[in-house]
Amino acid sequence: MSLYQDSSGAARIVEVATGYMAAKQLFAAGELGLFAALATGPASAPDLARRTGLPERTVRILADAMSGLGLLTRTGGVYTNTPATARHLTGAAGELDLRPFLTFLEAVSYPHWLGFGASARTGEPAPLDLEGERMEVFLTGVMTYNSLHAKTLAAHYDFTPHRRALDLGGLSGAFLAQALNVAPELRGTFCAEGDLAAFAKRTLDEAGVGDRAELAAADPFTADLTTGYDLVLLEHVVHRFGPERNIRYAERARELASPGATLLLLDFFLDADPVQRVVDALHAAEYLVIDGTTVYPEDEVRGWLTEAGWEPGPTLCLPGCPRVIVAYAR
Repeated sequence: MSLYQDSSGAARIVEVATGYMAAKQLFAAGELGLFAALATGPASAPDLARRTGLPERTVRILADAMSGLGLLTRTGGVYTNTPATARHLTGAAGELDLRPFLTFLEAVSYPHWLGFGASARTGEPAPLDLEGERMEVFLTGVMTYNSLHAKTLAAHYDFTPHRRALDLGGLSGAFLAQALNVAPELRGTFCAEGDLAAFAKRTLDEAGVGDRAELAAADPFTADLTTGYDLVLLEHVVHRFGPERNIRYAERARELASPGATLLLLDFFLDADPVQRVVDALHAAEYLVIDGTTVYPEDEVRGWLTEAGWEPGPTLCLPGCPRVIVAYAR
């Protein structure tokens, strides 16, 4: 127990400044199998060293850090996975394994952040190298994170009143798949071009809901789609485009929706609250340095929706994930 209090506030500065150390140790713990080794039961540092084949000193460093960060518990020198790490970092059956997302952050995202100062000065992203295996690491990692977004949305929004859903121009079939899984009476359509449509089909089929989903592999603006959807998903569309294109997306969604339909617009947003939600601000910088795309102010996006014929409603702040602006067709 500390005998002193931080009267200067410097501790918070140090905590933020050393955040990369925590991230790198998390990446290493996941890659080296620390959490997976604890899936068989609690262990001391010597036991963990034997299970992982790592030096005991290394194991102690990683396990103590993860304990301090709330990702392991430590009692009497014995370490145990928390419920979250047991679910998401051990390869547990039936759970979403986030280790591919950590691999993406380590191999693709983190090297870009080493040049963030230049991106901050110029407003330009760092060159994105996706040659060879890096493309697979990128796609697998991003889609894994999207799967977390989709599962979290399904846990915070009731899809059961809806009957016809359209995912318009989205990045991942996971959102439609989760909606179909929790709402047995729902049928859906996923509309996107090229590889995104192919990835979505695979995701929907693997989720066992492909028989209730149609795939429109076409430009969302020219695709021959029926109207009358009572639910439209715009997931991770907004940050990829400029204001004019985003207004057109919202207008297209309104054209295809039935009167009174619900729109779920999912993305990261900057806010006007006294304290900005951190995960959104961090992703604003991530998008800048990775590919130059934009995290917009939420108020600006709400204005686009109003202009396009939607009545913006509440915002769902999904923990650890994007926000969702809920809007209704006028």
